[in-house]
Amino acid sequence: MDSLNISKKVILKQPYLVVAWPGMGEVAFKAANYLIDELKAVEFSSLASEGFFYSTASVISKGILDVPALPQGKFYYWKNPAAKRGSAGKHDLIIFLSNAQPDLSKADSYVKIIIRLAKSLGVKTVVSFASMPQAIDHTQEARVWFAATDEKTKESLKKYNFSLLEDGQISGMNGLFLGIAKKSGLKGFCLLGDIPLYTIQIENPKASAAVLEGLGKILGIQINLGPLAEQSKQMEDEINKLLEYLKLGPAGQTSPIGEEEVELIKKTLSQLTKLPASVKEKIEKLFEESRRDITKANELKVELDNWNVYKEYEDKFLDLFRKNKEKGN
Repeated sequence: MDSLNISKKVILKQPYLVVAWPGMGEVAFKAANYLIDELKAVEFSSLASEGFFYSTASVISKGILDVPALPQGKFYYWKNPAAKRGSAGKHDLIIFLSNAQPDLSKADSYVKIIIRLAKSLGVKTVVSFASMPQAIDHTQEARVWFAATDEKTKESLKKYNFSLLEDGQISGMNGLFLGIAKKSGLKGFCLLGDIPLYTIQIENPKASAAVLEGLGKILGIQINLGPLAEQSKQMEDEINKLLEYLKLGPAGQTSPIGEEEVELIKKTLSQLTKLPASVKEKIEKLFEESRRDITKANELKVELDNWNVYKEYEDKFLDLFRKNKEKGN
């Protein structure tokens, strides 16, 4: 553990490990950072950055150029009062938070350092957060999705009425960590919060609040989400102001764009976001199934509409019915 700087020895009861790195909508990073602040979790170790990160640019401050400091990865712990009282099924928490993703070619050795420390403290279950880009509006509530490392964990999470991520991938460290943890003998799950496709570069406190609410239900702990709810409202107002500006333009503009154009902008932004490979595979699979059984076309149409890509596939979709008619069905 030479890469670790352990500043305080801790003894924990059945701890869960929560991990987070920046990603789309900053869902994971913000959720874990908020959890640390809300629970008043205590820092007890840090992971050296050397060998896992490299500088890609210089920073400039007041006209002076310099090489930026390398990212930081820190460990925090929180002792659950219920676990201290010996309540069954209650867990302490270890939270690992990094303000950047490492060089993914070195992810395996990076993750194993974190896992070794976690196992030495009794961790058996790992939790990560991520975003779930969807063809939704920014005013909609964020659903929570989940994926698990094993069948038993998957079944245990179904009672919370989250949406199961049946197929696909969770990119970056927020997904990769769980896969490596599984190979190391740990179990775990990822909670993903809905974010609109056209806002993936914008911080999304609504989605962060959704995954934290889900975590609170699973662990049976109270997490005050009031401040996140207020931030969500402020962010929604800012996006609305932007859309209003697009409709009205700056003062004196005589040709504002209308509601239809705003919706078109939102859809165009969604389409500019590359569809996940898993979604493309699912769409192609549904096309194949629809060729064999035209009743599957309804499910296909729903999927195309969900991702705002029907126009891109319209000719191919309509061909299904032309060919079906030629067969005399």
